[in-house]
Amino acid sequence: MGVMHIPGHTGQKPREVSLDEIRSVMGDCRACQLYQTRTNIVFGVGNPRARVMFVGEAPGKNEDLQGEPFVGRAGENLNRILSLAGLEREDIYIANVLKCRPPQNRNPQADEVLACSPYLREQIRSIWPDVIVTLGNPASHFVLKTEVGITKLRGRFHQMGHFTVMPTFHPAAALRNPAWQALLEEDFRMLGAYLAEHPVDVGLNAARAAVPENDAAANALPEIEE
Repeated sequence: MGVMHIPGHTGQKPREVSLDEIRSVMGDCRACQLYQTRTNIVFGVGNPRARVMFVGEAPGKNEDLQGEPFVGRAGENLNRILSLAGLEREDIYIANVLKCRPPQNRNPQADEVLACSPYLREQIRSIWPDVIVTLGNPASHFVLKTEVGITKLRGRFHQMGHFTVMPTFHPAAALRNPAWQALLEEDFRMLGAYLAEHPVDVGLNAARAAVPENDAAANALPEIEE
């Protein structure tokens, strides 16, 4: 997908490319082995102008069947705790690092992340959120470019260029660990306080205003080689 930039990379810019265009370029992606076992590509869902974007690991069984992220028990948990941050599902955008379900819900493999990550990067650049909430280790490691575990990353905000990143536990993992669930809820309250304290004047529109109209490199969607 051409030369891609990680979130927060110097020179990173928003792009006048819609999520529908990115999905169209993705097509019936066969860039890694996961296409052989998937039922549906789970691209992402939500508000294309969301102030807060959530990034998870990969689709699970229910997500694979329905083609939408966070629709199982993890989704129910997420929906419930969004209110702690003063948010509703229609306020946010949700995507995963991987767009196809790994067999038996195993962890993503490096080649799969490499093949799939350009789409997430383009989703981030299209939405250009103020805050990215990374759910669990794989998403946090990808966005923050670190191997530090989620228990040490959570509980504070990390700045990556334009983006404020809040790592926290994955809602599915929190369901299996009451202590993690309590910390997850604590993090969402922290997110709500952050959103209340920071005005909505540093996001998508302000950033796009700084991009010259004739900046073709910033506004063109590069082709993806399979």
